[in-house]
Amino acid sequence: MKFGDVELKWLGHSGFLIKNSRVIYIDPYKIKDSCEKADMILITHSHHDHCSIEDIEKIVQRGTRIIMTADCQSKVARIKFPVKMEIAEPGKSFNLGNLKIDMLPAYNVDKPFHSKDDFWVGYLIEMNKVLIYHAGDTDKIPEMHKLTGHKQKDKKFIALLPVGGRFTMSPEEAAEAAELIKPNLAVPMHYGSIVGNKKDAEEFCILCKEKGIDAEILDNY
Repeated sequence: MKFGDVELKWLGHSGFLIKNSRVIYIDPYKIKDSCEKADMILITHSHHDHCSIEDIEKIVQRGTRIIMTADCQSKVARIKFPVKMEIAEPGKSFNLGNLKIDMLPAYNVDKPFHSKDDFWVGYLIEMNKVLIYHAGDTDKIPEMHKLTGHKQKDKKFIALLPVGGRFTMSPEEAAEAAELIKPNLAVPMHYGSIVGNKKDAEEFCILCKEKGIDAEILDNY
């Protein structure tokens, strides 16, 4: 899927590839050996299906910048290549020329799997008038109100939202989050590998469209 010169590909589960002048991965997990090398890798938290060293090693190269939560450091430090490690935490931002990355909280409200006290994150990535929000492993949380208003005439705003239930939002909850955020396009994730299935993604898209939100399932790259 392309938005101007920004390309977005779903790698399965919560993994995505974003490309323009940079090659950026988010939470690569069970990716192909043939995936191209990364300029940057963003990790939302330390769970094995998000901070997978086996998968990071498939795409890392000398000088790859890895932005991750603090609890990922001991894993990432085992990588053989010399990489640039940066710590992510809610409220932090990186400005890298034509690329801006903001970090937002990601946590469970009524489940024990992702605590607010762990300071895990979602990412809001802005490049060339395209904004991509990767929610991380989260429920619908009050902090999502801050994303309302990012949909603008001169920008494309895409929200990548978990729909698999149990550890994150159900399709119904994710559609409610989409209604709150109001992106130009909502894309389901976090299904089909460990928890959830394509029916959850399909239900999410139906519910979004009932709320006036455009939604689309991406093919697994």
